[in-house]
Amino acid sequence: MIANPHWNGQFSSLESAAKSHARRPTIVHVGDLVIGDGSFVVMAGPCAVESEAQLFRTAEAVAEAGARVLRGGAFKPRSSPYSFQGLGAEGLKLLAKAREHTGLAIVTEVMCREEVSLVAEYADIMQVGSRSMENYSLLEAVGSCGRPVLLKRGMTARLDELLSSAQVIADSGNPDIILCERGIRTFETATRNTLDIAAVPVLKAVSDLPVIVDPSHAAGVRSLVPVLARAAAAVGADGLLVEVHPDPAKAWSDGMQSLTFDQFQEMMDDLRQYVCVSRGDDVRARTSVAAGRA
Repeated sequence: MIANPHWNGQFSSLESAAKSHARRPTIVHVGDLVIGDGSFVVMAGPCAVESEAQLFRTAEAVAEAGARVLRGGAFKPRSSPYSFQGLGAEGLKLLAKAREHTGLAIVTEVMCREEVSLVAEYADIMQVGSRSMENYSLLEAVGSCGRPVLLKRGMTARLDELLSSAQVIADSGNPDIILCERGIRTFETATRNTLDIAAVPVLKAVSDLPVIVDPSHAAGVRSLVPVLARAAAAVGADGLLVEVHPDPAKAWSDGMQSLTFDQFQEMMDDLRQYVCVSRGDDVRARTSVAAGRA
């Protein structure tokens, strides 16, 4: 099945998630957006939805720069139980309003099986976070939710374990899965996590699923995000998941790794040297069409 003999032994049992000559590569459709067809899709927005003003300003800025998907957390799994946990259902409603306003698709995290139907009502892509990668009850639920799933790699997970989780989703009825490398926990402390850049070509060699990179959580330091984004493009990633905020110093979560609007624009301009990403004129045209449909 796979050229590398070691990979054959490690991944060959994952029939629903591993590469197969009998199955075409997975191309995920989200409205008029296509992920996994060779294009480069950028998903960007705040770590957490804080207010309508904050979300709308960010949505407008990332759309203008060429993002196709707005990310924003309504439910937030935090390291400390005393940290901001998200606006919940109100945050989902704000995300839906931002979609109507900009035409961007929405990706947001779902944390438990009981919230799947609620989040699916508002989201275009369901995100399963790193802490939930092995929550099999949740994986089975998103497998039947009728929405594509963005599956993040667990902080200490091997690639075969990531694909095992993808197989649970696929076997539950949902083949529309996007894998996300977001850095793993190592002994290094200079960055928040360690970006496993080799994971991208390995996953694309052993799996038919699209693979994107989250340089924000991998770095934890905003100055490193554009560099890691460039590396992701160079190794063949299908896109990025990036945190952007109007005023990172005042962000309610993950401000240190969030880009300003100007920094995000600069990153997108830099990426155009390596991959094809949308420009502001393209986004304005899509937004006009979306407004006409509303």
